[in-house]
Amino acid sequence: MRVAAVVAARNEAGRVGATVEAIRSIPGVDEVVVADGSSEDGTADEALAAGARVLVGPARDGKGGALEAAVGWIEPADVYLLLDADLGLTAREGGALLDEVRSGAADLAIGLLPREPRHGGFRLVKRAAGEAIRRLSGFRAAEPLSGQRAITAACLAAVRPLAPGFGVEVAMTVDAVRAGFGVVEVPVAMRHAPTGRDLAGFVHRGRQGLDLLRAALPRALG
Repeated sequence: MRVAAVVAARNEAGRVGATVEAIRSIPGVDEVVVADGSSEDGTADEALAAGARVLVGPARDGKGGALEAAVGWIEPADVYLLLDADLGLTAREGGALLDEVRSGAADLAIGLLPREPRHGGFRLVKRAAGEAIRRLSGFRAAEPLSGQRAITAACLAAVRPLAPGFGVEVAMTVDAVRAGFGVVEVPVAMRHAPTGRDLAGFVHRGRQGLDLLRAALPRALG
């Protein structure tokens, strides 16, 4: 069973190297590919040094576009592990997601991360994402925006092309449930760089909200 790990990254120098190394330590992972959205720091070089293959694409494609390009570029796999670039050493927890999918217990396993109340925002986008998933598919997601996922090749094929930008996770969950695939959330002891309550944080959440709307509207309209 071939497993390919795909990591979407932009300006994650200082974190992506540890993330790649941690993923490579997960038993059964055959390849790690970093989809770099034209980072302006040393993300690509750091990822290469840590042992990943790197695909550099335009920043305008966003997270979903980067993942879609990478999945279409690499050798096909039986299972794909999709992780964020800022997980560092905790990325090794992706093994729990892989176990859920490789055992046949689920077609899409989503990482349920511990809540970090001190650094988070007001959770408005998260609540909107969860409500969108519930209304569009009936699935009640505790972590609707989690980018930590393991997915079978058949399930991934059914949800492609992946939604652009930060709408990729919501669209993936909705499309997988609607197509009849088994979707579960799995608790994982992962940590990522929190989005704070500063200007950059609110800009990030604004982009998430717009991408969520772009992903949800066409699915609501059929």
